[in-house]
Amino acid sequence: MNTSEMNDQQVAGLAAAICATAEAMGQEMNPGTAAMMAEDLCVYSVPVVKAALKACRFEVKGKLAMADILQRVQSADGRPGKDEAWAIAMTTHDEFETVVLTDEIQLALAAAKPVLDAGDKVGARMAFISAYERFVGQAREDAKPVNWHVSVGFDADRRIQAVTRAVQMQRIPQERGQLYLADLTHEPVSEDGRAIAGLLTGSPCQPTDEVRTKLDAIRADLARKRKEKTDAREAERCRILAELDLRKTHLISQVAAIQSKEAARGR
Repeated sequence: MNTSEMNDQQVAGLAAAICATAEAMGQEMNPGTAAMMAEDLCVYSVPVVKAALKACRFEVKGKLAMADILQRVQSADGRPGKDEAWAIAMTTHDEFETVVLTDEIQLALAAAKPVLDAGDKVGARMAFISAYERFVGQAREDAKPVNWHVSVGFDADRRIQAVTRAVQMQRIPQERGQLYLADLTHEPVSEDGRAIAGLLTGSPCQPTDEVRTKLDAIRADLARKRKEKTDAREAERCRILAELDLRKTHLISQVAAIQSKEAARGR
């Protein structure tokens, strides 16, 4: 059972509010129909449904329908739209960034990851949005409340900023935000962690012997790959130049042949 589910008295009050809303919109509604609609909406909180009814009175042209109410109830659940969700998902690639995201964003990102890893960002965005809308639709159908959680990055300052911003936007409760901040601000960063971060940022630090060996191997591998790319580019450049020289020689021969034929005709 959803924690925001209404009791019988609230459902009856909601049915009356639905009838009153329909009347205000110039429509007579059967009390039985209103009661059935109220039963369908009882899994949502009273303030959210009342706000949706108010929005319907101002925005809907024509008769009040269940779809009108449900659309406004669901849009108030705190889940971001597809474009904002994609932007949030993209920030997770920065290991220094702390990201506050929903379950649906995380699931959709996992679904789009193979396409993203293949380097097709446009295709990945399409796959993400398709999966995200499917997951959000299912969650809303199940009346599942939005769940924001924190994916912690390396940068301590960004952790505090991300959690503070999420609290201000009411994406996580203030009490939970305070617990996050308490944990994040007291979380020690090991020398090995600083060393790994230093490999990415260029900041000097002293790792343990084991990590130093691994870092040296990573640096050597990166240097080898850079050399392979440079050698491949040089080989490709030489191949193109040789091909151009061959074409040039061929064209010169063709021009000489044409000129020779024209000279023979002129005699």
